[in-house]
Amino acid sequence: MGIGPSTKETTLHHFRDPLLDVATSDDDLDVVGVMLVGTPQDNGDKYFVGKRAAAWLEAMRVDGAIVSCDGWGNSHVDFANTIEEIGKRKIPLVGMTFVGTQAQFVVTNKYMDTIVDFNKSEDGIETEVVGENNVNQVDAKKAVALLKLKMQRGGR
Repeated sequence: MGIGPSTKETTLHHFRDPLLDVATSDDDLDVVGVMLVGTPQDNGDKYFVGKRAAAWLEAMRVDGAIVSCDGWGNSHVDFANTIEEIGKRKIPLVGMTFVGTQAQFVVTNKYMDTIVDFNKSEDGIETEVVGENNVNQVDAKKAVALLKLKMQRGGR
């Protein structure tokens, strides 16, 4: 199982990232940066990168985070771990990933309570249409709104 055509983000998508556009244009948010974290093969490394990402956010004293995963299946192990590490530090967060009809994660934790599914295919599956299942403006607005609600409730 890997990342198929419909869940791949094209270069143009990265240059016009809807999440970044929405978050940086929201006057209530002060975006401090974008962190890119890989998906290591080794389980020990998977846990290491999640802990490092969370420690970095904690050191920057962010008020909230949006964790986005452009893969699914085994990539959700890293996704779940990173979310858990951030949640343990009481940083409000929202996750974004392709879920579709699989409707369950390989692993879960109590911090995965707010996930925006960016599946777009009618059948809820990965397709052969390049970029079909990627974040769009509606997904981004939903994630930002959910994060703002969680931040209002407080996390730290």
